[in-house]
Amino acid sequence: MNDLHPVKTILILSANPKVTTPLRLSEEIRDIKEGLRRAKKREQFVIESYEAVRYRDIRRAILDFEPQILHFSGHGAGEEGLVFEDETGQEKLVDGAALAELFELFSDQLECVVLNACYSEVQGTAIAKSIPYVVGMKKAIGDKAAIEFAVGFYDGLGAGRDYVFAHKLGCSAIKMAGIKENLTPVLIQLKSSSSSVNLQPNQLISSEQVETENYYINRPPIEKKSFQEIQQPGALLRIKAPQKMGKSLLLKKIFEYAESKNYSRVRIDLQLLESSILSDSSQFLRWFCQRVSKRLKLEDCLEDYWGGMTPNTACTDYFEEYILESLETPLLLGIDNIDRLFSPKFQLIATDFFGLLRSWWSLAQTIGGNWTKLRLIVIYSTEDLPKLNIYQSPFNIGTEIKLPDFKDKQVQELAFRYGLNWSNRQIQQLKEQINGHPYLVHEAMKNLKMNPELTLNHLLDKAATDEGIYAHHLQHHWLTLEQEPLLVGQLKTIVEASEPIAISPTYLYKFDSMGLITKVKNKVQPRCQVYRQYFRERLQSLKNDS
Repeated sequence: MNDLHPVKTILILSANPKVTTPLRLSEEIRDIKEGLRRAKKREQFVIESYEAVRYRDIRRAILDFEPQILHFSGHGAGEEGLVFEDETGQEKLVDGAALAELFELFSDQLECVVLNACYSEVQGTAIAKSIPYVVGMKKAIGDKAAIEFAVGFYDGLGAGRDYVFAHKLGCSAIKMAGIKENLTPVLIQLKSSSSSVNLQPNQLISSEQVETENYYINRPPIEKKSFQEIQQPGALLRIKAPQKMGKSLLLKKIFEYAESKNYSRVRIDLQLLESSILSDSSQFLRWFCQRVSKRLKLEDCLEDYWGGMTPNTACTDYFEEYILESLETPLLLGIDNIDRLFSPKFQLIATDFFGLLRSWWSLAQTIGGNWTKLRLIVIYSTEDLPKLNIYQSPFNIGTEIKLPDFKDKQVQELAFRYGLNWSNRQIQQLKEQINGHPYLVHEAMKNLKMNPELTLNHLLDKAATDEGIYAHHLQHHWLTLEQEPLLVGQLKTIVEASEPIAISPTYLYKFDSMGLITKVKNKVQPRCQVYRQYFRERLQSLKNDS
């Protein structure tokens, strides 16, 4: 702790608008005050609290109380912002940019900002440009975990420890309480101990070293819509996007939200399933039931249901009378890479299984009962509609979520998270070559972050070649295309055309699922310039070799 403020003021702001889920905010404030009242260094702190905070109240409270530590308790909505109240008590979202601009005005006094709200890491990262220590939540956090963290954090400060120690103590408090959310609070700090607002974004470090997949960028309103949907009894959510668009990452985020609601959760990835299991419908459905039971830590009672029944009937009874009956909370069941079953060799299994999933959804809508506990998510690149009976599949019911490319704002946010202080010109320079393709954007920024000597210009010069950072990705696509000469011929037409062209539904399905094209009304064109240039040169070399 520094000595610039012998007595530090902690300002606690809380908001729980009428339309939002009730939170135990008063309990959190009471427990923080009680902990500091008994602390060894209690004379060094004064606590002020302001409840039912409206967005205008934030600046007024800071001006009135001049805090060194600002603590917000309430709801967060990721990139959309933190949830405050308006004049009528309804929700009012304030995003990270607005908060960062406000807090920058008080950077001469604020030492630490604690955002005890779901998905508040986004706002925390923005605020940390001018505030030395910021705590945010990288995913949803439950009431009990939020309270445990807050009490532990201020216990640390009350004992005379610094903000880094207090953050670790708060996380430890969550774990000691037996809650598996101890990694949710993250501390974002400036490398320098100074609170100078002149420090650049690339001087930010996080309290934990995260891998690329944790740099999740929200694409509103997708996340909020998904969270709302899985709370509906018997929900069916369809997440559809080409390869490398972030489908599995979105599924992970939805599962984190479901965890905060104490839902039971099972993820099945059909891409990892041995082909031998897919040789027989009965064998596949037995495996499916056993897998779900194991993930839920339920005893395998399959033999009590399987004798003398058709596989679909046995599987349905097993889910309704055993799995769902055993659960006190909703079951979120996510099936990733379900389009693996679109292969012609699995057509019989696909027909039975897709019909089964549709029937479960229908049972939830008509009969209710245990089926209302089931919240189903299916993940796929694109549906092969010409081969599917639309009345016996889950691909035209429920709620569809399509993942779009990143917009400029989202590319800028990702650059900031990677510590890249990019201008709008650099954003446009990258997008001219790869558009907003999430995977290609991530790879570019990851490589620029890992190799400080690598410039954006040099990266883009090599991007469409076998010497560039996308070489493995591009070669994988080319090897896939080479297996089907007719696809190669059609691709040649697409990449050489100066305008979007029309192609047959069969080619459209395959190119779209690979993510190689983008649709322009009823026509298509290459997804990005890197794809156009790479495949054009490959096709030219193929022609020269022949």
